[in-house]
Amino acid sequence: MEPSLGRVLVIVPTYNERENLPMITGRLRAAVPDAHILIADDASPDGTGQAADALAAADDHIHVLHRPGKQGLGAAYIAGFRWGLSQGFDVLVEIDADGSHQPEELPRLLEVLAAGADLVIGSRWVPGGKVVNWPWTRELLSRGANTYARIALGIPVRDSTAGFRAYRAATLEKIGLDDVQSQGYCFQVDLTLRTIRSGLRVREVPITFVERTAGASKMSRTIVFEALWRIAAWGIAGLPDRLRRRRHRR
Repeated sequence: MEPSLGRVLVIVPTYNERENLPMITGRLRAAVPDAHILIADDASPDGTGQAADALAAADDHIHVLHRPGKQGLGAAYIAGFRWGLSQGFDVLVEIDADGSHQPEELPRLLEVLAAGADLVIGSRWVPGGKVVNWPWTRELLSRGANTYARIALGIPVRDSTAGFRAYRAATLEKIGLDDVQSQGYCFQVDLTLRTIRSGLRVREVPITFVERTAGASKMSRTIVFEALWRIAAWGIAGLPDRLRRRRHRR
């Protein structure tokens, strides 16, 4: 691991991921041995929390945050960020519990962060990125959602909904977590937009996204609809600034 980065915490939000937990934590410990792992479990009824406790008892680099119930991906990450910041971690990483994000690719994200980025996104839709085992309808939905976000918000990021990313602690402290209300995959767009509008540096690194083989996806219509209306609202709110910047460039 790049020594200049300091202490790294990988946050793994879970809800009914008991089957996947040993796999994802084992691969993370092998890929980034110095990093710590925080499992943020939303009171999973399948025993994920108990499995996480057992892993933490056997490894001092694994920690568990027990949350009172299923409150959404965004809330889980916010809680994980706050825990990591309070413990003095310098880098905070988001990764899915199901193995769709390859832990073996995390060192490349950390290298780009160490080179000067404030947020590094593991991207499916930049050259070199790809998805495996997705139906064409799912790929069309993701590509379309990211194109919509890019146009509506006027941002250059090609995969703003991506959930494999690394933040500097200073980035999270600057962008303001207190008023983040978005959930689901819209949460990722929200934090990307906040980072860009704060004048910070966002970089994308191509990754291979592999569809889960165990457990169930958390994608729902509610998540999709939230993304549609929130992105539209953010785009409208930011339109005056975009027009002002455009006039200044002329």
